[in-house]
Amino acid sequence: MEIEIIEMAERKAKFILKNSSPAMANALRRTMMSDIPKMAIDKVEFHLGTIEVDDKEYESATPLFDEIIAHRLGMVPVPTDLDLFTFQDQCVCNGDGCPNCTIMYSLNEHGPGTVMSGNMVPLGNPELKVKDEFIPIVELTEDQAVLIYAIAVMGTAKQHVKWQVTSGVGYKYLPIIEIDPKRASTEAALNAIKVCPKNVFGIEDGKLVVENLIECIHCKSCMESVNKDGSIVVKGDDKNFLFTFETDGSLTAEQTLNKAMEILSTKAADISEQLAQLE
Repeated sequence: MEIEIIEMAERKAKFILKNSSPAMANALRRTMMSDIPKMAIDKVEFHLGTIEVDDKEYESATPLFDEIIAHRLGMVPVPTDLDLFTFQDQCVCNGDGCPNCTIMYSLNEHGPGTVMSGNMVPLGNPELKVKDEFIPIVELTEDQAVLIYAIAVMGTAKQHVKWQVTSGVGYKYLPIIEIDPKRASTEAALNAIKVCPKNVFGIEDGKLVVENLIECIHCKSCMESVNKDGSIVVKGDDKNFLFTFETDGSLTAEQTLNKAMEILSTKAADISEQLAQLE
């Protein structure tokens, strides 16, 4: 199994999984969706009573229920360092909470105005400030304020979607396009350029050629344009797959892909060990 990177941005990636199988491609997709660990806010504490700011008292109240605000905070992507943080049940603190397994944020704002995710202040390491600063949390009126302490811990999407790193994870068979060289210069074959919605084809020396293979979406409009006479054949390659995915920003696309491959490798090694013990 090999991986050929086509695009690797901070939050999205496109690559080809080569010399593999549909089962392995689906295993990679499911791993990226469900098994990648990340930090997310899991506990939220609200201050009750009045809040004093610059000798003025504000009411600790909002138009939203506390549960809704807590849910919104939980969905805010939290920066995650996989080399630093670990799961609480695997931490040396035995789950009591420490810098190795938890991040605490404070949110102390008053109205009027909209409280945004960028108002969350990490206690300790300023590098853990959330990257998406313009996610609205709650609207406050002139006499309202919030004082919140939120604790982020590590988890996976198997527990809750707030721990899901990726979105839009998908793959397709890499297309195989065969053009009959004897008919590549016919009018019907050249018409495939006009009907293809993804500009897959081009002309070289007066003949139809494939220029953008990975853009093919298997619609087979080109085959229909030549009256299905066999000049063009489009089929899927069940050994090579084109993957695309995005992340929420808690991890980079490269970190996500590397971690997914690491998890798959570990699982494969565990299965091999168990099979060896059965023998």
